[in-house]
Amino acid sequence: MKIPNVCLAILMGVLLPGLASAQTSAAAGGQASVPVAENQSGTQVVLHNFMAPGQTEEMPVPVPPGTVITPQNWQQYKDYISDGMQGFMNGSLFWKVPADFRIEIGPTHDYQAAPEYYRDTQKYSSQVKVISRPDGTRTLAGYVAGLPFPNPQEPYKGWKLLVDMWYSYIPHLQCGYDTFYLVDRFGNLAPETALQVYRKLGHASDYDTPIIDPKAPGLYYTEYLEILAPEESRYLGNLTIYYMDQDKPIDTFLFIPSLRRSLRLSVAARCSPVVGTDFTEDDASDFNFNGDWQIFDSKVIREGWGVNLDQVDDLKAVGNLNNYYRPFFFPKPVIGKWEMRPVWLLDVRRIPSQSSGYCYGKKVIWLDKQIYNPFWLDGYDSNLKLWKVFLTLVFPRAIPHSGVIQPSGQWLNPVWDVQSAHLTLGMATDPNGTPFKFNEDCRNFEGQNLDDVGRYSLSSGLMEIMR
Repeated sequence: MKIPNVCLAILMGVLLPGLASAQTSAAAGGQASVPVAENQSGTQVVLHNFMAPGQTEEMPVPVPPGTVITPQNWQQYKDYISDGMQGFMNGSLFWKVPADFRIEIGPTHDYQAAPEYYRDTQKYSSQVKVISRPDGTRTLAGYVAGLPFPNPQEPYKGWKLLVDMWYSYIPHLQCGYDTFYLVDRFGNLAPETALQVYRKLGHASDYDTPIIDPKAPGLYYTEYLEILAPEESRYLGNLTIYYMDQDKPIDTFLFIPSLRRSLRLSVAARCSPVVGTDFTEDDASDFNFNGDWQIFDSKVIREGWGVNLDQVDDLKAVGNLNNYYRPFFFPKPVIGKWEMRPVWLLDVRRIPSQSSGYCYGKKVIWLDKQIYNPFWLDGYDSNLKLWKVFLTLVFPRAIPHSGVIQPSGQWLNPVWDVQSAHLTLGMATDPNGTPFKFNEDCRNFEGQNLDDVGRYSLSSGLMEIMR
């Protein structure tokens, strides 16, 4: 049986610590103002230190606002973009940046942790312990909520940062429309639209929310996706379930409309393509990293700076395909200005005992030091040849009772398969710029109540799709 061509759970609402102090409401387009880091006119920026509220750290920023990166001068700034992006710049890959390509650098913005997430970090992080096992895997003991390692040190610093990324802040409920564009080597484009409902049911740090949801004990996080268009793929549903028990395998259920029933996918199919897209099962998560962190190792390559697109003026600009360089589908300056962000570069690989037959030899992740958000990511095949280039962009939004949070789950995520000359452009909006909603606001998303654990977080809810 042929499964319809559909984007299955490439929901990269990258969800990490955000603002606590700014209480600006989101505008109709879904955006909100965020404080600019101080001393932007010179060579320093002042960013809040996540470890201590009210304390800041002065950091040297190497590229001032107003800088424009172009195909003519990019080598001056190559340390601030990934190897994959450098390949687009130097013309060594299938896609090449056009002559009028521009990355315009704006001011660096300052973010603080969401209040409940910061509280839980302070309360629980001291009791988190790393457990090393004889088979080479590592796990956690004592983790409850918040950031597990707010000041990661050796041993295992890189691995601790990988775990911090996994458990970084997320609004406990996100809902909205996703749009995906599948583009082949000839520039042919196939659009798809989906309804996304993501929910955090365990280890939650959010306003008036229990750490463990009594409606679904044992569940950590669920990702629900239902295809709305095209018509031939409509009603196809996907639900991925992550468990509080770290040793319990991730479950993925697929609802097949023609069968009117759901199928449980094999847990061994981590390298299989997510249907019709350029994501594998191990890419299809919030950070373009969906692997079991217990069977991975991570090392810090270096610390430094990178350019990231953190702010957009209007989600309608994100949803308008005219605002991308074709056929590359990289965002133009009209979508927003980029900014310098402090980063760790991580080399992430499966441990030797788990690497046989695995598709990725490594992933190189650019992880934001302040908000624990990855933005550049390069994926290499088992022979360590560049395979995929990911750009994971997320934008600040006002979260009920918590102020402006960055990242919020409002995302834009192109991925380029440079070996097969195919790309997928995904975004958490539609051509009209419809913004996501969060937490209690999901009780009325365009007339639908998406705050229903049984319908959108349990496998039994898939049977209600066609009712």
